[in-house]
Amino acid sequence: MKTPFTTREARPGDAPALYGLVSALAAYEKLTHLCTGNAEQLHEHLWGARPYIEALIAEVDRGGNPHAVGFALYFHNYSSFLAKPGLYLEDLFVLPEYRRNGIGEVLFREVAKRAVERDCGRFEWAVLDWNAPALSFYRKLGATVMPEWRICRATGGTLRGMAELIL
Repeated sequence: MKTPFTTREARPGDAPALYGLVSALAAYEKLTHLCTGNAEQLHEHLWGARPYIEALIAEVDRGGNPHAVGFALYFHNYSSFLAKPGLYLEDLFVLPEYRRNGIGEVLFREVAKRAVERDCGRFEWAVLDWNAPALSFYRKLGATVMPEWRICRATGGTLRGMAELIL
């Protein structure tokens, strides 16, 4: 029997539960050493003076108390070729004990719906190459895995070095 759930937009006050799910995602991906943020930063980036991200939360009812069991975190990017905004899905995660209830699919489709409503030219995300369940999930939904594209990243000292002016 499937567990009933609801999804909704994240709202102020959700940052601690949302960051708890981010931490659970980091543990699932064996990347806890990279999870250095906190709920206060997440709150600021969701609802502060300059919001950078948006989030959806999936909840189940535990004896009259809603409990966050999944989330989708996304933000706008831009395609110069299409001259249109896009949506980038940064994270999609459901606690393991609540998987196979359709929660991930509903969260994913809700973000896709926002991309359509906002006339976005693209909806994109990244997936770790070892994550066969996620790759299968996205393919089942009709996604194209782009083998010819690789994500490049710079952080910390490397990023600061890239930003230095070369004379």
